[in-house]
Amino acid sequence: MQKFDIAVIGGGAAGITAAISACRKGKKVIICEKMPRLGKKILISGSGRCNISNLDLNEAHYNPESRELVKSVFSRFGREEIEDFFSELGLKLCSEGNRVFPVTDQAASVLKVLEDELKNLKVAVEFGFEVSGITGSAKGFIVKSKTGKSVSCDDIIITGGGKAYPSLGSDGSCYALAGSFGHKIIEPVPSAVSLLVKDRFCHLLQGQKIQCSAKAIIDGKEKNQTESELVFTKYGLSGTAILDISEDVSIAINRLAKKGVQVSIDMVPFMDVDELTEEIRHRIQKGFNPENLVIGILPNKFSLIFRDLFRNASIEKIVKMLKGKRFDIIGTRGWNEAEFTSGGIDTEEVKELTLESQFKKGVYFAGEILNVNGERGGYNLAWAWASGFVAGLTG
Repeated sequence: MQKFDIAVIGGGAAGITAAISACRKGKKVIICEKMPRLGKKILISGSGRCNISNLDLNEAHYNPESRELVKSVFSRFGREEIEDFFSELGLKLCSEGNRVFPVTDQAASVLKVLEDELKNLKVAVEFGFEVSGITGSAKGFIVKSKTGKSVSCDDIIITGGGKAYPSLGSDGSCYALAGSFGHKIIEPVPSAVSLLVKDRFCHLLQGQKIQCSAKAIIDGKEKNQTESELVFTKYGLSGTAILDISEDVSIAINRLAKKGVQVSIDMVPFMDVDELTEEIRHRIQKGFNPENLVIGILPNKFSLIFRDLFRNASIEKIVKMLKGKRFDIIGTRGWNEAEFTSGGIDTEEVKELTLESQFKKGVYFAGEILNVNGERGGYNLAWAWASGFVAGLTG
């Protein structure tokens, strides 16, 4: 049986940076990866461009219960350290707004420099190593695989990810490992995910894109509002506006089993209520047919909807629908379409600054396996890099 100082379970963004960090400190490291290659989720991140980080990187962009832990990690390895880390590996970076990308616009470039560093540091990698259990030994731990292989190590860093994109290896299997050490798992639900709706709007407008303002309404209370692209689909609502507000909706429906969850859509965010009211009144006075009341304001396809809905409707009703159409949400799309996971190991059960388990000395966690979920825009990958690097500083 091979003996290592540290075994990293999971070879994604957090696992790779954890291994690099640990090896740079002189540790003998092995990555146990169940897939046939490392970093498969890195390759699809940012639509294949890899949104590495964000210029406005701080804890305010993460779920409230995780912010103290995130703040402590970023105090050790924050935005500047992340950028320096990749620059030292030879990856040139650029920004679009606050989002940070490789200048090559290719996620493959990010994975390449990481893999080259692993080789330079002589980090051992065991592919096809799906961990079946971890047991204690006189000098640390024994990590066993489902195929019968085992490795011995002093410390363990578990970076097995959440449940988003299970076909790429992130299927939540490492939650059981954390549970074996006594950790509480906050029920994982899909985040940054499209929503299921049964509404005539979606059926008739499927494929149509508009710029909108969207907000979730849960228990009658309005949540954060975002302005971006909305896409009507045959199953409901999608687009970046929906992905940005989907976490609260998914938690309410999938974890808390709440009913009456809605999304309110302002289809004309570029006009206020008074301006739109006056425009509709002017068009009615000019004799516009109901189906043509929003021509030039919304795409022509909307005529299919408004031909009937606007017939004999008051101006106030028309404006209310355009500025605040409510959709009843009946569910979310599944894990194969979710970008992130909301849920995981309770952040109160790991030590700030080090990410070591509060329950088992020598066990560390990093990445999406923890209940840390950032906004879209590079925040989740930034957490993976930072938490992995900090966990790798163990010992």
